[in-house]
Amino acid sequence: MAFLVQAFDDSDENALERRMAAREAHLEAARKAKGDGRLVTAGAILDESGKMIGSILLFDLNSPEEVEEALKADPYTKQGVWVRWSITPVRLAPL
Repeated sequence: MAFLVQAFDDSDENALERRMAAREAHLEAARKAKGDGRLVTAGAILDESGKMIGSILLFDLNSPEEVEEALKADPYTKQGVWVRWSITPVRLAPL
């Protein structure tokens, strides 16, 4: 089943610095999840000035609980980048 996640960064003055420090480990984990077929695609959420303030992720997993586990294991969560998220089940169009 597909799940759309919006994960939002903390908004303190060091948030972007933490994001950038954890970015390579986060991307490595994302590439592994993509290779395993768990992650369909992902990208950054930007503010009006183009600054990264969060992420969108599209997972192919069995339950919201599995998505929650994946998010909690991500370097962005472990390094205090993502502080809240929403998980929404979606049906992908057969394109």
